[in-house]
Amino acid sequence: MLFRNISLVAATTASGLAAGLFYAFACAVMPGLRQTDDKTFVDAMQRINVAILNGWFAFSFGGALLLTILAAFVQWRAGSHATAYWIAVAIALYVAVLVVTFAVNVPLNDQLNAAGAPDRIADLAAVRERFETTWIRWNVLRAVLSTASFVALAYAVVRRSA
Repeated sequence: MLFRNISLVAATTASGLAAGLFYAFACAVMPGLRQTDDKTFVDAMQRINVAILNGWFAFSFGGALLLTILAAFVQWRAGSHATAYWIAVAIALYVAVLVVTFAVNVPLNDQLNAAGAPDRIADLAAVRERFETTWIRWNVLRAVLSTASFVALAYAVVRRSA
């Protein structure tokens, strides 16, 4: 029983961290960067793209899926099928987050980084234009989907403790 609870709480925590990251970008980071000049915007996003590749990000971003799959498996095996159902909903929503990330946001990040150093880009406005609006739109979707995944896990926690 302890492992069932720990796995579900760990999955919910990692999912919440991932949702919070996407939410923070949607509510603060991108609106803040939107107010900067083109060079500052491109430079900041290129630096963020490098800085975010760290263990803490890996724990929440990748760990959310792995821990949620583990929690579903453990709950299902223990006969908590209703709880496992809500965890499966969370998995499906988070897989959608990963699809959006790898189909849209990561390629946009790669294109932005491939443009080179901001002080050597001839048309910073064009580089920013190809990136900003699309990246923001799809990040908002990631924020919504990851938050929904977190809510499904939170509901699973409530069902589990009832």
